[in-house]
Amino acid sequence: MDWLTRMNAAIVYIEENLDGDIDYEAMAKKACCSSHNFTRMFSFVTDVSLSEYIRRRRLTRAAYDLQNSGTKVIDVAVKYGYDSPISFARAFQQLHGVTPSEARNDGATLKAYPQMSFQIQIKGEKEMDYRIETKEAFQIFGIERICKDEETEIVNPGDTHEIALVDDQWEECYENGEFDKLNNAAGELPPFVNGKVSKVHVAFAYKNTKPGTFATMLFAFRGPASNMEGYTVADIPAHTWAIFPSEVHPMNQQDEVVTALNKRIYTEWFPASNYEPVGDLEFELYGGDDQNGYIEVWLPVKKI
Repeated sequence: MDWLTRMNAAIVYIEENLDGDIDYEAMAKKACCSSHNFTRMFSFVTDVSLSEYIRRRRLTRAAYDLQNSGTKVIDVAVKYGYDSPISFARAFQQLHGVTPSEARNDGATLKAYPQMSFQIQIKGEKEMDYRIETKEAFQIFGIERICKDEETEIVNPGDTHEIALVDDQWEECYENGEFDKLNNAAGELPPFVNGKVSKVHVAFAYKNTKPGTFATMLFAFRGPASNMEGYTVADIPAHTWAIFPSEVHPMNQQDEVVTALNKRIYTEWFPASNYEPVGDLEFELYGGDDQNGYIEVWLPVKKI
């Protein structure tokens, strides 16, 4: 099966289990990836989180049930995973603008969110730069967090704060001085790294963690002059990498640029290439200055 077929198989799994428990690991297995990788791909491609898509589809189905059957509101609530009619009514009204009881009225206006499907969209109006590079094994080191998929809560024992986005981790490390310490500890960039990037970057899913979680690290590449004392160290095996550089952009547009870049990777490059991702590992390398930014997305790949 190709990438599009696998993604659509995961959507079918969701549809078949809207009125039951959706096992994120089983769903992601349909797409031949982990739940972390699938949820990231889904949000990049669709511009909506996976949990929000499932919520909308369940409430769409709930509206159909209320309009076309005499099923009690509480039974519909339980069917679609709500613990109480109050929480169901709140979610239903937030989406549809009417209460579950009002949805039965003749002429009630409701919202329907259709089942998604993934397709190749032929565009071609803008080229996409990429490089395929084979790299020997290397090490990275830095500041690690273990996060939950979707909720993105920190699950390390003793941690009491949350990191909702990578930007929050950057900001935290800027404020407490950890970014400057890591930057000073990095040493020189190794020769296999593009000299346009800086010394501190972000890695995702570079090691195995408990189901439903993933590792993220603000990291530097290990070089001869690196000082790794006190930092988490990760071994990155030899891989063939697909590397996607961004255009230079205003620094305040970094979030939008990396999201748009990932979206093009998964909707345009992978479906049309003869490569597929290997595991969940991903690097985001950053460069630029105070005004302008530059990003590279690194993904390990293999030929299909």
